[in-house]
Amino acid sequence: MSEEEVKYSSFSEEDLKYAKTKTREMFYFGWENYMRHAFPADELDPINCKGRGADHQNPDNININDVLGDYSLTLIDTLDSLVVFQDPFEFKRAVNNVIRYVDFEKNTTVQVFESTIRVIGSLLSAHLIAIDKSRKFGDFYIEEYDGELLTLAHDLASRLLPAFDGTETGLPYTRVNLLKGVLPGTTNSTCTAGAGSLLLEFGLLSRLLGDETFENLARRVNDKLWKLRDFATGLHGNLINIQTGEWLGNLATLGAGVDSFYEYMLKSYILFGDRKDLQMFNESFVKILNYMRRGRTKCQDSGDPPIFVNVDSRDGSTSNTWIDSLQASFSGVLVLAGEIDEAVCHHALYYSVWKKYGVLPERFNWQLKAPDVNFYPLRPEFAESTYLLYTATKNPFYLNVGLEILESIDSITRVKCGFATVHDVLDGSLEDRMESFFLAETMKYLYLLFDLENPINKHQENILFSTEGHIFPIRKDLRFFEDREKNEEGESEEEFGEFVATVTDFAGRNKSCETAENFSGGVPPLRHHQIKQLFDIVGVDSHNWE
Repeated sequence: MSEEEVKYSSFSEEDLKYAKTKTREMFYFGWENYMRHAFPADELDPINCKGRGADHQNPDNININDVLGDYSLTLIDTLDSLVVFQDPFEFKRAVNNVIRYVDFEKNTTVQVFESTIRVIGSLLSAHLIAIDKSRKFGDFYIEEYDGELLTLAHDLASRLLPAFDGTETGLPYTRVNLLKGVLPGTTNSTCTAGAGSLLLEFGLLSRLLGDETFENLARRVNDKLWKLRDFATGLHGNLINIQTGEWLGNLATLGAGVDSFYEYMLKSYILFGDRKDLQMFNESFVKILNYMRRGRTKCQDSGDPPIFVNVDSRDGSTSNTWIDSLQASFSGVLVLAGEIDEAVCHHALYYSVWKKYGVLPERFNWQLKAPDVNFYPLRPEFAESTYLLYTATKNPFYLNVGLEILESIDSITRVKCGFATVHDVLDGSLEDRMESFFLAETMKYLYLLFDLENPINKHQENILFSTEGHIFPIRKDLRFFEDREKNEEGESEEEFGEFVATVTDFAGRNKSCETAENFSGGVPPLRHHQIKQLFDIVGVDSHNWE
């Protein structure tokens, strides 16, 4: 083995202890500064040490206003991260702060998708943990808690319902005002992921409330999008008119605009057990392999490295030569589907880009070997896939990669009061923003990677991570509505329950146990010459693989 292969084939107990301690310090540095300098605002500006909320002076500033609704976003989004970091006191204090300070009677216009995955998802997760008398994850049961987080989630979801009214297709408007509903002049275009990635949160809310309204709306959207896929290729574009059903963007991609649409097909099946969701994922995955995958057949074979490219949804022709940072999450979806071989090579491509810059540019052009969009907003997708691949393979390579992620984020983005967005990966310049997903996802996945005995890891077969990294239980009483009435187990709705989904035969190719063993321990999942291929593609010296 090469010197690099030897190094990446092990990870000492000392390194593991250091990585866990370092991750914990970084999380609390961000969290405590948010609470000290920003709360009850939505986000922390970590350079100037102040809070940030909706930009009321500039309503068209959707980069801010799509996400920030003046409802203490970072506080809410971080709730179940405090469970991962095993901090019952701070979790209970944060829940009480949400109950005391958060309400949605706000004249703010937010994106339906972002408010669903960041706010509703976190409220539901924290609600289920707060009522869990079994204390499966630790002492997080709150005796005096009376369902207030579920009530808040219901309130917000109800305020989003006008987005589904008045459209010819049933696809929702992208944005809704929390007081006034859909405002005049709201765009009639939406991205596929934004419309089609609501089912986990809306479905879970419906099942907790015993009200099918929210789940039915989300399923109606997904059914419509499925029917609108291209007749010739079976692929979905990235942008659609909600009134006419006409595709405005024909980019078929695993990244921004489509990514979580595919993710939620698979995860909805696992959580709710509707085989139609599985069928849609299976059919989509076959089309993705047929039209979007390039390179050698198997990850460890010889030949050009595998890569999923962006194509025209109408004919499968290559549309451009860039990948985006959101596509890094597809490795995690592949792990969940048992496609470990595919996941290893997909992850390795993003690792190569990370090695070049120390972070991931929002878009990287693999033909030019340079970023097309230069910023990095502390996204979690690469860390998420690193954690999930380690979970599947137990290969020390991924612990080493995780430590590199941790240390480069710390060295490049740490500022006076937190961690800042990288404005340009080429010069390391920073922007004064720490998005909520940094504490909600990026630090959560890194801590789970290093804290091998974490209760979340011990019970991972009973839980599912949402696209925002929120912890949802897989349990019998949350399956089909009709199954709830027939449940003879008498399982308490106050416990996370036991794993009931058997995840097999995805795309007819699932060999997860076999393929995971192929990559476990001994040597890195890819050998030096295979890593060198990928490093050459992105323009980084493979001799710096250390």
